Amino acid sequence: MAYVWRRAFTFVLTVLLVLMMTFAVFRIIPGNPALTILGMEADEAQVAALEAKLGIDRPLGEQFARWLGGVVSGDFGESLKFSRPVGELILDRLPVTASLAVLSMAITVVIAVPLGIAAAKSQRRASGWWISLLSQLGLAVPSFWLGILLVLLFALTFRWFPAGGYVRWSESPLEALRSLFLPALAVAIPQVAVVVRYLRTTMLEQLKQDYVRTGYSKGLRERAVLYKHVLKNALIPVVTVMGMIFADVLGGSLVVEQVFALPGLGRLLVSSIGARDFPLVQGMILFTAVTVIATNFAVDMLYRVLDPRIRLK
Repeated sequence: MAYVWRRAFTFVLTVLLVLMMTFAVFRIIPGNPALTILGMEADEAQVAALEAKLGIDRPLGEQFARWLGGVVSGDFGESLKFSRPVGELILDRLPVTASLAVLSMAITVVIAVPLGIAAAKSQRRASGWWISLLSQLGLAVPSFWLGILLVLLFALTFRWFPAGGYVRWSESPLEALRSLFLPALAVAIPQVAVVVRYLRTTMLEQLKQDYVRTGYSKGLRERAVLYKHVLKNALIPVVTVMGMIFADVLGGSLVVEQVFALPGLGRLLVSSIGARDFPLVQGMILFTAVTVIATNFAVDMLYRVLDPRIRLK
């Protein structure tokens, strides 16, 4: 239980540091944000009105206290471009990005885990060599090119999936899945390559341990040794990598969302930066940072399930 409390304390402390850094970064940027948004030809009255709206005409201590109070209560400010609360905009786009992240992670697990096990079992065979080669190719292929290739092949040639756009789950679950499958596949293929290489390496390390020889000497079958003992121990570092990948996708997959015209968090961030929407950019950065921290905390908790030794700490 002490392990959980330590991780919870670290989580809260890290979030507080992120809040302070997010606020500080947007205050130390040279220039006047109001003048940057309005342009150099804006008169003093317009600049003063926007400064008051943004709250940057107040002392720094008061600005931070007001902003922190708003964040704690769920108020991230109002978007200058959309004239809507920042939190509301993020929540509107979150289901798209979250669905993409979950589906891409499911595809990654379904493909990468069997391939990683096969690569470790057949390291000195032709099949193991081919898996390693394919994983190397998966790492080398750019996501945007892969997305375009998937659109040309499966959307425009075979017409199995739509070329872009998004259908809400509430409208049609099947069409929502079809609209997300190609983007999720484009995101998952590089992830599969990473996970396969990590899983192969960690499984090969575990296969050299004494407990594997002990299992075989007790008459356990290869399947039981691999899946019940070796795979469970090998997953610990792999879970770390998958947690980082999931947090990265959940924060907004900029390239894939642009290629497939998905109204997710990535496109929202790009449009907010282009419009110089400082409240929305600040809210998006904070959301992404907290998402990464929360995912790492969840991975730490998952360690306790995979490794019984951690439960005793």
